[in-house]
Amino acid sequence: MAEEQAQPQLALERIYVKDMSLEVPGAGVFTKEWNPELDINLSSNAEKLDDDHYQIILTVSVSAKNADEAAFIAEVHQAGIFLLKDIPEDQIGQILGAYCPNVLFPYAREVISDIVTRGSFPQLLLAPVNFDQAYAQSQQQAQVDAQGNA
Repeated sequence: MAEEQAQPQLALERIYVKDMSLEVPGAGVFTKEWNPELDINLSSNAEKLDDDHYQIILTVSVSAKNADEAAFIAEVHQAGIFLLKDIPEDQIGQILGAYCPNVLFPYAREVISDIVTRGSFPQLLLAPVNFDQAYAQSQQQAQVDAQGNA
């Protein structure tokens, strides 16, 4: 009798805001015409919790300047606990580095929009992000860096 091969399982088991903040350095920004310059940064981090679970934290930071004055700094650490069971080893990096952040991004985007609006600023909707492309570029850069250090 042939042994049955385990079916790969991938599931989001929990999603939560690990941390969020909004800083408004000065009230003078509210007296000027609103024409902001935005600086948006994204990063993700994966932490293995046990044999089958990973915590992924997607960090989204938005800094806004208006008339050369800091208007606000908004940041969210959107987290998710993902089940990865019997996933081929060569696929885990792509899942943790692209698939999981892609799942978390709409939630982080909503939190950023909410806290910016609660800070009395116009609604801010972040554009979609292609995490697959970003992951592929980071892998290519890592290969270039490895070759440069060899």
